[in-house]
Amino acid sequence: MPQLVVTLDCPDRPGIVHAITGAIVAVGGNITELQQFSSPDSGRFFTRIAVEGAEAEGLERAVREATDGFGARLRVDDAERPVRTLLLASKAGHALNDLLFRWQGGELPIDVARIMANHDVLSPMAAFYGVPFESHAVTPETKADFEAQVRRVVEEEGIELVVLARYMQILSPGLCEFLAWRAINIHHSFLPGFKGANPYRQAHTRGVKLIGATAHFVTSDLDEGPIIEQNVVRVDHTMSVSKLMRKGQAQESQTLAEAVRLFAEHRVLADDDRTVIFR
Repeated sequence: MPQLVVTLDCPDRPGIVHAITGAIVAVGGNITELQQFSSPDSGRFFTRIAVEGAEAEGLERAVREATDGFGARLRVDDAERPVRTLLLASKAGHALNDLLFRWQGGELPIDVARIMANHDVLSPMAAFYGVPFESHAVTPETKADFEAQVRRVVEEEGIELVVLARYMQILSPGLCEFLAWRAINIHHSFLPGFKGANPYRQAHTRGVKLIGATAHFVTSDLDEGPIIEQNVVRVDHTMSVSKLMRKGQAQESQTLAEAVRLFAEHRVLADDDRTVIFR
């Protein structure tokens, strides 16, 4: 039997956990992990339950029947099946290389199906890791064609997660809607304080004491999607722009990889414009 993960959210009310756990036991499942949260802001209940000893279809049917009338959003996933993933990139390779290294090292439960980029400079990296790579110049005239190709790849290759590994193009509102809650981006924590080019130089000029990164879901509001993971590191006046950049890029890579792991392990649930993270 596969290791399964049940994720569910619904309006909070008494008896939810009793109904779910009773359904799991009824189909012979054994609960190995259970986390729950009731949001005082949205009034919704969230849970993530790891189950062994049950069959996925039967488990989902039992839980769905037991929570009928709760208005629940329910998923039952195979915890051992890697999440089909598409990576988008531009020229910077630090985040992409880190994801590929962790993936091939078994740290990330994803299956990287393809890399798509708007430049070809990272083609050798993709070849090193044995991942199909394609590049398309993205201009105002060709942007719609590139995004149409992204849609085709997502649909034809069963992509469940799209990761913007320092992909330096703004996605159209239509593509953002198409990829809602399944596309993750990474940006400097300076934003929106340091917008535009060379944020590390801007940070150096202003003498910042903390730098970091934020991983979030992609929305049509630039860099304002629901946050999944954040990290910071302390810096000081002795550090050059290049050292700030190296530290910042390391934080970007680490933060993005952690967000991808959380998503792929089915630990991220949507609560309006925020996220509930079961670590």
